Amino acid sequence: MTDHALSRRRLLGAGAAASTGALAAAALPDVADAKARRKPRKARPRSVDVVVVGGGLSGLTAARRVAAAGRSVVVLEARDRVGGRTLNHDVAPGRPVEAGGEYVGPTQNHVLNACREMQIGVYQAYFKGDSSYVADGQVTRYQGDIPPAALDLVGLQDLLSQVNGMADSFRVGEPWGHPQAAELEGQSVDSWLRSRGLLMTPRVHELVECLIEPSFGASNREISMLLFARFVNGSGDEQHKGTVERMLGGKGGGQDSRILGGSQLISLAMADALGAARVRLNAPVRRVTQAGGRLEVVSDAGTWKARKVVVAVPPPLAAAIDFQPVLPAEHRMLLQRSPMGALMKCEAVYDKPFWREQGLNGSAVVAGGYPMKVIFDNTPPEGGPGVLFGFCGGDSWRRFSGLPVRERRELVLRQFAKHVGPQALKAKDYFDMDWGREPWSAGGPVAIPSAGTLTGFGRWIRRPHGDVHFAGTETADYWAGFMDGAISAGKRAAREVLA
Repeated sequence: MTDHALSRRRLLGAGAAASTGALAAAALPDVADAKARRKPRKARPRSVDVVVVGGGLSGLTAARRVAAAGRSVVVLEARDRVGGRTLNHDVAPGRPVEAGGEYVGPTQNHVLNACREMQIGVYQAYFKGDSSYVADGQVTRYQGDIPPAALDLVGLQDLLSQVNGMADSFRVGEPWGHPQAAELEGQSVDSWLRSRGLLMTPRVHELVECLIEPSFGASNREISMLLFARFVNGSGDEQHKGTVERMLGGKGGGQDSRILGGSQLISLAMADALGAARVRLNAPVRRVTQAGGRLEVVSDAGTWKARKVVVAVPPPLAAAIDFQPVLPAEHRMLLQRSPMGALMKCEAVYDKPFWREQGLNGSAVVAGGYPMKVIFDNTPPEGGPGVLFGFCGGDSWRRFSGLPVRERRELVLRQFAKHVGPQALKAKDYFDMDWGREPWSAGGPVAIPSAGTLTGFGRWIRRPHGDVHFAGTETADYWAGFMDGAISAGKRAAREVLA
């Protein structure tokens, strides 16, 4: 058929349609309507060498290492931001404080090196002056990490000595290999304390809660002695063994220093270096399929094909991904039986840190029925505005978290006032971050394997599933649960996929 004939037929068809008027309109669907009803074409999957699931410190570290090796990579992050369990909050223009993970210290070499590499400053937290010990409604001032009244408790000293001894006998990163691992995992911190007899007074139980609740977001009943000793064992590096004092200590310990610009700045800088094309937000991953040496990753922001995948999200979120073929039963059990702790960070903002004028450094240990067991000065390095914060976790979280924000504010300010005086009641702002209700963290600060999980399935914690590799702070040997552990785990996962 000639072009002329085709054109003529089109012209005749158009004329016929016009002559029939409304009848034609009724008989033939509108072209625009037909297009609207037509299913959109499925976007073709994009291809990269490595897909990283999770835009926290661990996932971004792995992605940077992969990109530096000349391989293509994309990070798929479920939230509308990067940073994972780190989050900045501006208390004044250009003056952020941390609503999530915050402190760094000696032997946390991976996070400190990352800061140096990206030219991010680190400065010592505020320790000048006295800390406060609140018990029986009384406030006692002291210096150091542990109140003298607590040091006089033989039961507390026994606990610290025993846990340090257990930790020293572990192989780093492999607590399940300890000869007494099953026995230690069968005892919670609470049941272990009770088994020690009269030395473990109610006050000792309260003070141990002050150690456990902010560290794990859980009560003494929920943390096994094996898990506690595992974290203590890893609170060091290859040259320095871990101790309770280093894990929980202030000056010279795990809470020694802060990040200039807030801890989320590390993730923001990493994401900026990778570029927007390599970091996709609002992209929760739903399915990972392996077949024929290739992987397909399905997310809410599209589908990617890859040669390797790194999963760097908290265990409960990793367990929710549809892996095809399915994960081995042991690995699935490990993830499913490792829920996150329940922790809230509560902060009050003042015109200035007035407690410093009283010779107080803002730190407090609080025994008894208060919502927060430990309190810290979170004032920006410029010296203002003044900020106090406390952690509410475990049993305290269960009592406190569901209250209306007005009631939470009132309880928090009253507790701060007990610690630093009535001026604390006149906060100009209050905010809190409830990590237990944050869906893409599923809790915080760290996963808590249930009884029998580490000894039964812990060996699977870093084991690849075909071409799927696992990162995240929980998989680290040293400083698991901290920012340092997240970064070291990301480096290890990158080495695996590049090997």
